Amino acid sequence: MRIATYNVNGINARLPVLLRWLAETKPDVACLQELKAPAEKIPEAAIREAGYGAAWHGQKSWNGVAILVRGAEPEDVERGLPGEPEDEQSRYIEATVHGIRVGCLYLPNGNPLPGPKFDYKLRWMDRLAARAAELLAAGGPVVLAGDYNVIPTDLDVYNPARWTGDALFQPEVRDAFQRLVESGWTDAVRSLHPTERVYTFYDYFRNAFDRDAGLRIDHLLLSPALAKKLSAAGVDRETRGWEKSSDHVPTWIQLR
Repeated sequence: MRIATYNVNGINARLPVLLRWLAETKPDVACLQELKAPAEKIPEAAIREAGYGAAWHGQKSWNGVAILVRGAEPEDVERGLPGEPEDEQSRYIEATVHGIRVGCLYLPNGNPLPGPKFDYKLRWMDRLAARAAELLAAGGPVVLAGDYNVIPTDLDVYNPARWTGDALFQPEVRDAFQRLVESGWTDAVRSLHPTERVYTFYDYFRNAFDRDAGLRIDHLLLSPALAKKLSAAGVDRETRGWEKSSDHVPTWIQLR
């Protein structure tokens, strides 16, 4: 089984790229972020014609997450991350797929800092940690996949010094991510590529893609029951070179 996560940066604007990627790589599960569309504007017909069932949590112009399943439908769908009832941002969706609990997330960016957006990011990470603990306690196979907007280590960024003032690279953010991983999760890509520079995001500016000046901010965290089945992990880097592509590239795992 192949499970992928992909920040599409606008599902309608990037629909040709998304459909091409689905056709060429055929992930069994695709977690999408930054749909930038309310439910009624999701291109459901095109996705189903491509062979995928889907569940989404949309929002006009901003955010939005979805779980796509090849040849099947997501089951037991839950929308929204618990812990802050007044939070109306569409950043989290959960579903069961072939016995695996899949959490798809779009963690807040947090810039500018200091300020309310950074405070919201830290609260959101606390809420994610609480939900992750509940999922671990249940003992089943779980993947938490998405755009975490976290650069975990210096190895995950082309030029660490340039990012010291950014919310994605703050000590509090990196520590929160590290605590999450250490609570019982496996960072799939880093576990199989411990010393490689693997990037999942390339800015549209400064010729970042051609210079390979990227960041690793899209992650798949696996529960112990799923981590033992991990056989491969990587990125579909070539998609970043396609016309009108997202600034992210798909990140994927392969399970035995």
